[in-house]
Amino acid sequence: MTQPNNKTNLQEETNLGTSIALATTTDKWQVLSYSAPIVPIHAALLRTGKIFFFCGSGNDPNRLNTPYDSVVWDVNKGTFSRQTPPLDSNKQPMDLFCAGHSFRPDGQLLVAGGTLRYDPFYGSPYALMFDPITEKWVKILSMNNGRWYPTVLTLGSGRVLAVSGLDKDGKLNKQPEIYSAFFPNGWNAFPTTSGLPAYAHLFLLNSGKIFYSGGQMGVTGVTPRILTLPETFTQSITEKVVTGLQDIAFGDQAASVLLPPAQDQKVMILGGGSGKTATKRVNIVDLKASNPTYVAAKPLNYARMHHSAVLLPDRTVFVCNGSKMNEDTKQSMLPAEIYNPATNTWTVVAKQNVPRVYHSVALLLPDGRVVTAGGNPQRTVNELRLEIYSPAYMSRSRPVIQSAPQTVTYGQQFTIQTPQAANIKWVSFIRPMATTHSCDTEQRLVDAPITSRNATSVKATVINNRNIAPPGWYMLFISDNNGTPSVATWTQIY
Repeated sequence: MTQPNNKTNLQEETNLGTSIALATTTDKWQVLSYSAPIVPIHAALLRTGKIFFFCGSGNDPNRLNTPYDSVVWDVNKGTFSRQTPPLDSNKQPMDLFCAGHSFRPDGQLLVAGGTLRYDPFYGSPYALMFDPITEKWVKILSMNNGRWYPTVLTLGSGRVLAVSGLDKDGKLNKQPEIYSAFFPNGWNAFPTTSGLPAYAHLFLLNSGKIFYSGGQMGVTGVTPRILTLPETFTQSITEKVVTGLQDIAFGDQAASVLLPPAQDQKVMILGGGSGKTATKRVNIVDLKASNPTYVAAKPLNYARMHHSAVLLPDRTVFVCNGSKMNEDTKQSMLPAEIYNPATNTWTVVAKQNVPRVYHSVALLLPDGRVVTAGGNPQRTVNELRLEIYSPAYMSRSRPVIQSAPQTVTYGQQFTIQTPQAANIKWVSFIRPMATTHSCDTEQRLVDAPITSRNATSVKATVINNRNIAPPGWYMLFISDNNGTPSVATWTQIY
């Protein structure tokens, strides 16, 4: 099933009463001929190019602590491999439903927290790594307390910060902690802070400070803020409120992204809900400013919550999934739309075929397409169909990376061999996504400035700031003067 979009210029959308700019070249959606074997509540793109799905008990209390496996999806082959579930100290499968996750510098996915019980929910203290090469779970030392709906963020040091979530007693965990393989107990905790919300949308800034965008799971009164980590664990994290966010009560299942390139230090929050209704609100904050404040940007064409925002290698932001009303698939058949930061414009593109709301995900693939999966509008109602979006650039002549280094270091100049060298506009490192509940602390597009070129190669430079490009594996893209990207190669920055 495909749905091409060949419309040009402007077309009247009667349900909106306004004219909307539509894409002028062909893009399409395709529902795959097979489905996912589990509901992909948690999804991450591994450095092998495969996609990792897991869901624990999958929002079904009858499945608590049952061996509800994870799967690795080989998108190119259309196959899934299952993993043996990790076991707790009682030899029972750990329930990783509603954990948090981010990538370690070696490409392993650190997964922290999960579910100890349902209704009311209690958070698990367990922590694991998933190895993309062996495709196996590896247990690491547990956190100091439980976390259900936590946020996990990889720092410029390669250490991993965990905040928020409900603890082992069902109370909000207000004690941030950091994981390092070199800590004797694995995790070191800070003194308690003001309570950050569940799945708080966090972004690592160029200074090493951390920005909470105002997006989260649920409705809270927590304002956006910048967090400063202290030098020692005996000191408290300090917080500075960021003002100006419109519709501040509409942070529930909003989407937030660090706009490309990451060097610009601009974060956009878009959509979100309050109670049952969604907003079109789009605000952007320039975090390089001495006193950052949100300002209004061009709003979405469609109000939506439970949606996904994906950075594309042409340096635009692709938005799909979601609904105008909380968990209502009847109001979720919305056309996707793409934001261009350079022009502050939204373009409506092809409409996806599968409605996706709560517990849905979207991920950028190395070839530049976007996978959408999941959806769980109510317990035991699971959307297993898989759909892939091909942006318009997939149908154009694309530049080719013939060779590029597999590893680079900060500040290094490196060479990319390409027959299109004369027409290359950008070299970009895109960090792969690891997403759940409209929250992703991983994805960012880092510009690698071109320093010279000849007929067959370009030279570019890796940024010399670990906070802008945290150590780890990235998709390396080149884009031509039309913004058309190549297929990516994988490169580790360390």
